[in-house]
Amino acid sequence: MKVSMIAGWGLLGGSIPAAVFVTVLLEAFGVPLPGESALIAASAAAGAGETRLPLVFLAAWAGAVIGDSIGYVIGRRYGQSLVARYGDRLGLTQARYERVEAAARKYGAVMVMFARFFVVLRQFNGLVAGSTGMPWLRFLIANIVGAAAWAGLWTTLGDRAARWLTHHPNAMHAVPLVAIVAVVIFVVICLFRTRHTR
Repeated sequence: MKVSMIAGWGLLGGSIPAAVFVTVLLEAFGVPLPGESALIAASAAAGAGETRLPLVFLAAWAGAVIGDSIGYVIGRRYGQSLVARYGDRLGLTQARYERVEAAARKYGAVMVMFARFFVVLRQFNGLVAGSTGMPWLRFLIANIVGAAAWAGLWTTLGDRAARWLTHHPNAMHAVPLVAIVAVVIFVVICLFRTRHTR
């Protein structure tokens, strides 16, 4: 089974791990890119033998940690003024920011660890943690752990699904239909996020 969705994007010479790294990194800044979908597709490609799963995991993990860390630095330096000026353009309204900020103050490092599993928190996790004054070391440790759990979950599921299909020939006839549905969902998510951001 060939799963070439990620390679077909042509990002950085068609390198699947590099495409995952860039997608997850940019998503950490609020860019409307489906990080989870990219990670699952890349993991399925690894399960089909098109790339190596550890590289996909490391790319997603590094993109998440670096992206959130850059967001933390930006939030630490510019904080509320940045959100007030540009937040609406990224879908981070003042009301939404205050809710996320309240959660960050209440749950601290625990929120950072689990933020990557939720859409709004995933995009602005670092920015909010920095603007609320969370200590850098505490944020970094929680960020590393949370990113590893997130990347580990989706790489494992994508890889297992691809391997299962490979070893069950009777299910292979459903692959084209599943691929079409996946592409449609992928496009709808991109369009929705782009429209929402605008």
